[in-house]
Amino acid sequence: MTIDVRMLVKPSITLRDALQRLDSTGRGILLVIDDNNKLLRTVTDGDIRRLLLNGLTLDERLEVLPRQKPIIAYQDEEASVLLARMKQNEVNQVPVVNDIGEPVSVVDLKDIDDTILLSTPHMGGYESAYIEDAFRSNWIAPVGPNIDSFESEVADKVGVGYSVAVTSGTAAIHLALRVLGVGPGDYVFCSSFTFIASASPILYQRAEPVFIDSEPESWNMSPVALENAMADAKSKGRIPKAIVVANIYGQSADYDRILDICDYYGVAVVEDAAESLGANYKGRASGTLGRVGVFSFNGNKIITTSGGGMLISDNEDLVRKARHLSTQAKEPFPYYYHVELGYNYRMSNILAGIGRGQLKVLDERVAARRKIFKNYVDLLADVGGITWMPEREYGSSTRWLTAATIDPVVSRRDSKTIIKELNRQHIEARHVWKPLHTQPVFSGAKYYSHAKKESISEFLFNRGLCLPSSSHLSIRQQERVADALRNLIQ
Repeated sequence: MTIDVRMLVKPSITLRDALQRLDSTGRGILLVIDDNNKLLRTVTDGDIRRLLLNGLTLDERLEVLPRQKPIIAYQDEEASVLLARMKQNEVNQVPVVNDIGEPVSVVDLKDIDDTILLSTPHMGGYESAYIEDAFRSNWIAPVGPNIDSFESEVADKVGVGYSVAVTSGTAAIHLALRVLGVGPGDYVFCSSFTFIASASPILYQRAEPVFIDSEPESWNMSPVALENAMADAKSKGRIPKAIVVANIYGQSADYDRILDICDYYGVAVVEDAAESLGANYKGRASGTLGRVGVFSFNGNKIITTSGGGMLISDNEDLVRKARHLSTQAKEPFPYYYHVELGYNYRMSNILAGIGRGQLKVLDERVAARRKIFKNYVDLLADVGGITWMPEREYGSSTRWLTAATIDPVVSRRDSKTIIKELNRQHIEARHVWKPLHTQPVFSGAKYYSHAKKESISEFLFNRGLCLPSSSHLSIRQQERVADALRNLIQ
């Protein structure tokens, strides 16, 4: 929306004239600018009426208003970020400024609030009973019946022996590496095409990450690159202590091939199933294929506890050790006694109650996201230049996020431009994961590509995008996203 010049006023205007401007524009806001057209502050009807109630007259000038730093938006700002700022500051309108501080438009909350976000929580209605029970029984600490039940219910759901609920998926990966004995100087292989949480715990343990490329067939870890990395590590006498395999966007990696390689070299696998709870691989639940599995219940995941994660395994000793470390490694003494370093990683009983309610609708949420993916494919079937993330024949993906690559030659626009334009239309699209071996924090880390002179993860990042995928996304919203994407490409 462009700016109405009647909304631009100087501090010298009278309160009477300001009220008349407010009435004539009908926007409820004026933008006070200096002689260089830079924004000084905003003025509303309420600001003026408060001055009048304090005894000022309509002949006073706006310059009597106190200096006030305005809440602003920038031209290239993502709609979701702006929406959060407006709600936090309880404002309904925000001026948009250019690089030199000149107002160029005004954004209304009613327009922004219709933003289609990428992946938002979807409550199922069962959560409140468990939360109320936690309050009623006063079990609000990181211990209690909801935690015990949530752990056993998740374990039963995926068919694994043991589990421990913690504060985040990152914490679960950290505990996994710790109980597997990863320490300073150890190699840990890790998927490169993933979120940083898959790899940051490697640095927590002062170990050395080695990044493995993706395969084009699933976007997950390339067994070819992994085999090359393992052979190279053996030749140098530095077999990795563990390997973190991330299941990307809800699809399991090719674990038969990966586990064959890791078993041959005697390396334990941590299955990062943060995005794939509810997926399966050849009939087995995602998260149960490695020595240790990890789930995330962050707010953007298929089911959420607001913030939380879980470590699972069929190895009771590993889970017992992880549980011990997650509660500051307290020893069973009548006073606080510690033999080793632990962490404050245990999930609270309240959040576990949310998780129990969410778990009841997991299958529905997975079905909804898979349906959303199919709808996008069908709605855009006539549009060239889009290649949807493939699903391997060995299993079923959750389609946590609908992801695709864009051919810039066919589409005449690259994914970066498309993402930017969708966000301008209040549709939160995102880049796919930027490969970790290209991140400054991991500068100098070893990286093994899928093929000589062919980095699949870099190709995916350069062409990929994710579309809104919330399980409660309406058909109307899906059509709006599809129409916007079609108009940008055709």
